[in-house]
Amino acid sequence: MDPIIAPPAAAQPAAPAVDRNSRAYKAAQDFESVFLGQMVAQMYTGLDAKGTFGGGFAEETYRSLLYQEIGRQMSAGGGVGIADAVYAEMVKLQGDVK
Repeated sequence: MDPIIAPPAAAQPAAPAVDRNSRAYKAAQDFESVFLGQMVAQMYTGLDAKGTFGGGFAEETYRSLLYQEIGRQMSAGGGVGIADAVYAEMVKLQGDVK
C-alpha cells in the first residue's frame, strides 16, 4: 500500500511590507478602531448603569464615546490584526500605491 502524498502547497505571493506611516495604514487602523469600538459596545449591551452617576441621556452619550476611545486605544496598541489585513488588501487592490 502506497502512502498518500499531499500535493505541494501553491506558492503564495509575499505579503506586502506594512508601512505604518502611510495614509492607507492609518485608514486601515481607523477601520479597526471603529470595529473594535463596536465589539466593545456589544459586550455592554443589556447591562444597566446603576450607581450614583448611572443612567440618563448624558450617560448614553458618554458611554458611546468611551467605547470609541477603547477601540482607538486597542487599535493603537497593536489591535487584533484587522488593520494589517485591511492594509494588505488595500495595497493589493491599489497595486502597491501608498
